[in-house]
Amino acid sequence: MSIFNIDTLILGSGVAGLTIAIKTAKALPNKKICIVTKDEPIESNTRYAQGGIASVWDKLDSFKDHINDTIIAGDYLSDPEIVKMVVEEAPACMRQLINWGADFDQNKEGKLDLGKEGGHSANRILHHKDITGFEVEKTLLEQVKSLTNITLLAHHFAIDLITDHHIIGKEYDKHDINCYGAYVLNEKTKKIDTYLATSIILATGGTGQVYASTTNPLVATGDGIAMAYRAKVKIEDMEFVQFHPTSLYQPSESPAFLISEAVRGFGAYLRNKKGKRFMLEVDKRAELAPRDIVARAIDSELIKSGDPHVYLDCTHLEMDAFVKHFPNIFEKCKSIGIDVATQYIPVVPAAHYMMGGIVVDEKGYSSIKNLFACGESSKTGLHGANRLASNSLLEALVFGSEIASEIAKNRKDLIFNKDLDIPEWNEEGTMEPKEKVLISHNRKTIQNIMTDLVAIVRSDERLEKALDHLDYLYQDTEKAYAKSKLSPQICELRNLNAIAYLIVKYSMKRKENRGAFYSLDNL
Repeated sequence: MSIFNIDTLILGSGVAGLTIAIKTAKALPNKKICIVTKDEPIESNTRYAQGGIASVWDKLDSFKDHINDTIIAGDYLSDPEIVKMVVEEAPACMRQLINWGADFDQNKEGKLDLGKEGGHSANRILHHKDITGFEVEKTLLEQVKSLTNITLLAHHFAIDLITDHHIIGKEYDKHDINCYGAYVLNEKTKKIDTYLATSIILATGGTGQVYASTTNPLVATGDGIAMAYRAKVKIEDMEFVQFHPTSLYQPSESPAFLISEAVRGFGAYLRNKKGKRFMLEVDKRAELAPRDIVARAIDSELIKSGDPHVYLDCTHLEMDAFVKHFPNIFEKCKSIGIDVATQYIPVVPAAHYMMGGIVVDEKGYSSIKNLFACGESSKTGLHGANRLASNSLLEALVFGSEIASEIAKNRKDLIFNKDLDIPEWNEEGTMEPKEKVLISHNRKTIQNIMTDLVAIVRSDERLEKALDHLDYLYQDTEKAYAKSKLSPQICELRNLNAIAYLIVKYSMKRKENRGAFYSLDNL
C-alpha cells in the first residue's frame, strides 16, 4: 500500500469535479491535481443529462426572472443570495464552456437556439440536441487531457475520508475537525492507498440508485454524501428527492431511459389511458409545471387508474423539427417499436435528483476544514425543496468555478503537515467473500424498500416500516463489511444503506409538505 501526497484531491469526474480540476490546474500550473473516479472518466450523471443548461442569454429574458423561477420551483426554500449568485454568474460560465469547445445548438439565424422547460418563464436553455450532458462531459475531458498537472485515476474507489478521527495520538475538538484526504481502493491491484491533500473536493454525484426505478446510471450510489456522513460532516434536506416525471416505461431496464423535460417544453402533452390531458386540471401551467407537481399528478393518475404508466403525446408536433431536436429520444422509441409521429410514448416517474446533501457555503466549503463539496452531492441553497429544470449542470459549473478560485487565491500556499501519524488502511483478518450474490440481494432489497415505502408520496407508517427494514440491512451489511476484503460492490452497498437511512430520517423530521416532499400525514 502506498501514500500519495498531492495538492488538490477531487473525488468524481462529472461536470463539478472536472470544472474544478481544469480551472485549478490552469491557475496553479505548478500544483498537482488528482481526480479519482470509480468507473471510466466519462461515466457520471453529467453524461446522461439531456435537457441543457439554464442561463439568461438574450434581451427577452432577465436575471430577475430566472431568480424568480428558481425560487418558485424550490417552493421558497432556496437561499436568495445563492440563487442570485448562480444566475448572475451563469452567462460567464457558459461563455467559458463555449470557449473550451462545447457546441450548443443554433437556430437559422446563427444564434443559440434557446429551449424552454417546466418552471421557466422564458426560453433560456442552452442545449446540444438531447445529449447536452455528454457534450459537456466530452468537452471537459478534452481540457483535462491537455493539462499535464492533472492526474486522472479511473477505476479507483474512494472508501472513506481521512479526518482527525484517524490521526494516531491527535487530540481534537469535535467542532473543529480537519480533513486530510481519503483512502482509495485501486480496483486493479486491489490495494487500498492513502491519498493526502491540502484541499479535498467531494464531487461524487447523485443518489438515484437507492431506488429501483431511476434515471441515474449504476455509479450513482451517493458515495460522497455517505462518506461525509460517516465523517460527521453537516448534511441537510435529504428528504427532498426529485422524481423526473417522464422516464420511458420499460420495467426491465435500469437505469430508466429519460424523456427530457424539453420534450414537454417543445409542446408535448401528458395523457392518461383514456386520452385525457389531466395536467390541465392540476396546474395552470399544465405540462410545464415544476417537476414535483407533474410527478405527483402522474403518480395520482396511476393510483386512481391502476395503470402502469401514462402517455406523452408528441403526435401533434412538427416532426422534422422534433427529430432534429431529440434524435436520441426518437431513435430510442423507434428501437422498441414506438413511432412518436403516430403513437404515444408510455412514461412513468423515476428517481432523478437529490436536492439535499453536504451543506456548503458560497465558496463550496463544508462544515469541516479543507473539505469542499460540489454538484449533486452538495446542498448549496440553490434548489430549495425542488430543483428547477436545467439548473443542475449550471450549479456545478458556477460552484466549480468558485471552488477553483478559492483554492487558487487563498489555498495555494498551504503545505501538508507530514508529521501527522496517519495510519494505513488495515485489512487484517478480512477475506474475499465466498458469494457476492448476498451483496446484490441486499442492494435490490434496499431499492425495493425505498421504491415501495419512500417514493413520491410518503406516510409516517411507511417511513417507520422502511426504517425497521433498513436497520436489519445495515446490521447485516456492517457485519459483511467488517470481515470482507473490500470491493466496489460492498462499499456501494454500505453507502446506499447510509443514503436510504438519511432520506428516511429526514423525511420523518419534516412536518410540512414542500416541493418534492409530500406526506399524507402532513395534509
